[in-house]
Amino acid sequence: MSYVHPDGTVDDSINLKPKITLLNGITVIVGSIIGSGIFVSPKGVLEQTGSVGLSLIIWVGCGLFSMVGAHCFTELGCMIVKSGADYAYIYEAFGPFLAFLRLWVESIIVRPCSTAVVALTFSAYVLEPIFPDCDQPEDAARLLAAVCIVVLTVINAVDVKWATRVQDVFTYAKLLALLLIITTGVVQLCRGKYEHFLSPFEDTKAGIGTIALAFYQGLFAYNGWNYLNYVVEELQDPYKNLPRASWASITIVTVVYVLTNIAYFTTVSPAEMLASSAVAVTFAERLYGVMWWIMPVFVALSTFGGVNGILFTTARLFFVGSREGHMPEVLSYVQVHRMTPAPAVIFMGLSSLVYLSSTDMYKLINYVAFVNWLAIGLAVFALLWFRWKRPEMERPIKVGLVWPILYCAFSVFLVVVPLYASPLETGMGCVIIASGIPVYLIFVKWQNKPKAFLSVMNKFNMGIQKLLMVVPEEKKEL
Repeated sequence: MSYVHPDGTVDDSINLKPKITLLNGITVIVGSIIGSGIFVSPKGVLEQTGSVGLSLIIWVGCGLFSMVGAHCFTELGCMIVKSGADYAYIYEAFGPFLAFLRLWVESIIVRPCSTAVVALTFSAYVLEPIFPDCDQPEDAARLLAAVCIVVLTVINAVDVKWATRVQDVFTYAKLLALLLIITTGVVQLCRGKYEHFLSPFEDTKAGIGTIALAFYQGLFAYNGWNYLNYVVEELQDPYKNLPRASWASITIVTVVYVLTNIAYFTTVSPAEMLASSAVAVTFAERLYGVMWWIMPVFVALSTFGGVNGILFTTARLFFVGSREGHMPEVLSYVQVHRMTPAPAVIFMGLSSLVYLSSTDMYKLINYVAFVNWLAIGLAVFALLWFRWKRPEMERPIKVGLVWPILYCAFSVFLVVVPLYASPLETGMGCVIIASGIPVYLIFVKWQNKPKAFLSVMNKFNMGIQKLLMVVPEEKKEL
């Protein structure tokens, strides 16, 4: 299938095409960041800060910190125009071993677990209006989550434009939901409902440890700000659209998050928020009467778009990892008619379905949560490394050195804090990371593998090629 570039040139090569526009890029980031967190549990920040005022400051601070990270990633993304984000940057700066360990944790736990968790959240909120006063059937929730994953896997495997259209629509839906909450909050303020803001710093918990943990909770809600870098090879005019999309998206999310929290506090007291399992639903039950059910529906729409965002970006991570020889070769193949990384998408979908049978997904994600900040901090450090070791590299965008230094310093803080706050979980995370070392030595480093093994892999690759009509991509200039 021929692809016509925006400048009118026709491209008949078999590889991933730049079909992502600036608007698509914004919805990829916004849709990936805004999941269920802002609807379900802003109480995490409040638990650590103790006061309304400091919690709002933390939400703003987390947005600014994410903006700094995104600013640094625009230089990296325009300097190394490869999909894969921090995996690609770590590979380029520090070699295949560290890059593989990052990919290993992402592929076996973080991404499939996250997809399964968000899909289960989707099913829980779809079923909420049906079972408002009783426990939801567990099998029904898992089945609905599986349907969600399968449907989105098919969409992502068939057409990039379908996937970005889904992301666009469901991003608009979740922004509409938050706009409804914010508008209701404005009405409440106009009605004089601002008693929780009269002493904003009452009961504030002082201490570096509590502030650090509050940032940890808040930054979790901003996770996804770097997702456009995972698909930068498919972004139209990345030198212009990557920084534009990053700045616009994180500004939108920060403003929306802060205003949403303000709206919550017009109706829900700090004590009630700490006791609520889903503050947006509590908010809706108080103010929307018989129409309270629209909030679970909006949360379901939000999480559906979140699953799509994870599938879309993770498939490209696996695609790039396979291209570098870090995952099975077939995952770097492209569907000849649709120009999608179909094997990588299907692999991601199937691995997510496997985790639906697990009861320890949340614990697994907690074990490796600090790895995310370690990897992103290492990627930003790579920017400083390139400035020192490879000053001749072409840099269409060049950020001030103060920003990567600031980001790296705070990343060290975020990595060190869990070592003291959660030593068991951090230790288990280190064990999971270390488990990738023998895998790397056997499957990547060891080149002279037995002929029988290579024969089996070749037959497997050929079988997948015939089944999905996929072939290795044609090399292109990056």
